[in-house]
Amino acid sequence: MNETKKRPNILFILTDDQGAWAMGCAGNHELKTPNLDRIAENGMRFENFFCVSPVCSPARASIYTGKIPSQHGVHDWLAKGHVSESQLDDVLRGMLYKKDPPYEYLWPRQQLRGDHAIQYLKGHETFSQVLAEHGYVCGLSGKWHMGDSATPQAGFSDWHTEAMGGDNYYHPIVLEDGKMTMKHGVYVTDYITDNAMSFLRRHGGGDQPFFLAVHYTAPHSPWAAECHPKKYIDMYNDCPFDTIPNLPPHPWCAEAKQSRAQWDSLPHPGVRFIHAKYAPIEEEWQQYRRESLRGYFAAVTAMDAAVGRLLEELDRQGLSEDTLIVFTSDNGSNMGHHGIFGKGNGTYPQNMYDTSVKVPGLFAYPGHIPSGVVNREMVSHYDLYPTLLELAGIRFTPCPDMPGKSFAGILRGKEDHFRDEVVVYDEYGPVRMIRTQEWKYVCRYPQGPDELYDLVHDPEEMHNLVNQPQHQERIKQMRQQLDGWFARYVNPELDGSKEDVRGKGQIDSHHFA
Repeated sequence: MNETKKRPNILFILTDDQGAWAMGCAGNHELKTPNLDRIAENGMRFENFFCVSPVCSPARASIYTGKIPSQHGVHDWLAKGHVSESQLDDVLRGMLYKKDPPYEYLWPRQQLRGDHAIQYLKGHETFSQVLAEHGYVCGLSGKWHMGDSATPQAGFSDWHTEAMGGDNYYHPIVLEDGKMTMKHGVYVTDYITDNAMSFLRRHGGGDQPFFLAVHYTAPHSPWAAECHPKKYIDMYNDCPFDTIPNLPPHPWCAEAKQSRAQWDSLPHPGVRFIHAKYAPIEEEWQQYRRESLRGYFAAVTAMDAAVGRLLEELDRQGLSEDTLIVFTSDNGSNMGHHGIFGKGNGTYPQNMYDTSVKVPGLFAYPGHIPSGVVNREMVSHYDLYPTLLELAGIRFTPCPDMPGKSFAGILRGKEDHFRDEVVVYDEYGPVRMIRTQEWKYVCRYPQGPDELYDLVHDPEEMHNLVNQPQHQERIKQMRQQLDGWFARYVNPELDGSKEDVRGKGQIDSHHFA
């Protein structure tokens, strides 16, 4: 066997808007995730695994480049640049220009009409590119959301993407035969899995190791019952959802300020497919809460079943012992936590609650990663780049502007501590956060408001201590540490603290031509 083949295969599963709390193995006894629980049982689960940005595109760009948004220039989710309109098939293009298209075309109408493709990661080396350069055959199935969905890039030679960042669960727009087309009546989770299964059948027994990235859209909204298979919706018809806080709308949510007249002018949240609005009064709020949680839980369980198919295929081919499995999400999500249904941009000002920035972190590799381990070390997505390369046996000298470091020693059970100072830094445009095991400080440039949380006595982040006199010295020290860290890594031309990021989408950035 050649040296290249001795390297592990890598199955990299990335979900969309799945909080660290949203797994059975994380303690949520109401949510059915037997296959994710199996990965955790056979490997290591991180309790303190953080994204780099609590919104899709910058988080994904940071995963693949190992850089922060103020280095790669993607500061918000990308509303445009995923596909050129000329790449759409004739039927789809025609529907975008109808005055009143069917609902399944409403989202692509907003996203794709008049669009042109942009490769937002151009000029940045990705870890998948390094893997390809060292003999890996790299495949992608699912959501890209970093521009140009039609052109294979970042080392991927097998490329099956969705056209846009967001999409309908049924009728997704996908790339087939060089054209973007709509798959009517197809559930997108199944479609992504089918393409991933096809990749495994083609490359599982080859001479080259593989890197297969499976990027699910689940459990991102929409969560209406009509958007998910009935068998998964029915699993949660009688669920009390006691594992989720039942709180009124957060005061920073626009919905909290809605009048009754404004609410009555909107379609009912239970039947609205796209961007359902929250109710400002108790009755509708409770109904929306229940319907949204049922849909979210159903989306997670449907995705878990899809992961089970992938695990079964690895077993069938005898590849389980030779495959590193990584499971994470681009960012977290509040599903009523703090009175928010959404992630970092679920409020304005944008929030940095743990429910927005903490993500699942599951790693399994038989004989190399100890099984059934729960680890509390502080790890960030920007640590994935060097970690995956080290586990792949690839010598890697990190660039000085890469803030992450490998936690492969932790995964192998050969190290007890990852960082002398267990600090995670997160960034979302002008909102920056520093977090230790005990404290979290959130700084908003320049307008505030800032936040300080005592995570030992207030793990749910309900009491902001930023204005209390006894904590001013701590705040000063954390602010200095935060500013010093960003000063070290920020590209001044791409400094997110100077960007007008409001959570509405990065439509036309001056950073990209």
